[in-house]
Amino acid sequence: MVYKFRVILDAEEDIFRDIAIEDTDTLEDLHNAIVNAFGFDGMEAASFYRSDDEWSQGEEIPLFDTGDVPGEQRTMAEFVLADNLDQSENKIIYVYDFLNMWTFFVELAAIEEPESGVAYPELLFAHGEMPATAPDHAFGADDLDNDPYGEFDDDYDEEDFDMFDDDQSFGEMDDHNWN
Repeated sequence: MVYKFRVILDAEEDIFRDIAIEDTDTLEDLHNAIVNAFGFDGMEAASFYRSDDEWSQGEEIPLFDTGDVPGEQRTMAEFVLADNLDQSENKIIYVYDFLNMWTFFVELAAIEEPESGVAYPELLFAHGEMPATAPDHAFGADDLDNDPYGEFDDDYDEEDFDMFDDDQSFGEMDDHNWN
């Protein structure tokens, strides 16, 4: 069978590529197809992440074994598409170049019979021009109305510090003050 993926750059503009690849290929083969489709040089590290319908980032599947014990972590080359993606488990996130964080949403759009005479993987359709730099991603908390303490304000005021007004230091307090 042939898996047809839509690979969408996480950006404001519509930039995507449709790729057809055999279901017996691996995630590493899909990685290579994405690198070629978007014009990357393929010299950077990359990972896929399992995802749910809301695009929540799950288990990492790296290009290279990055675990503490060599051979302990499975890599893209060990994940056959047909064994890991289907009509119900059809979304994964792809990140290329961890310094620039090119992030893509990859969705299995169709599973079809292969066409005779076609070499896979195949770029089916390309839409949009790749920007020169990766789109910025706003990670972090929401703006807390310019209050740096936000919900962590401890509600202390000047009266709470009156115990220090008589120039007594912590070193002058004896043990019964700490019990």
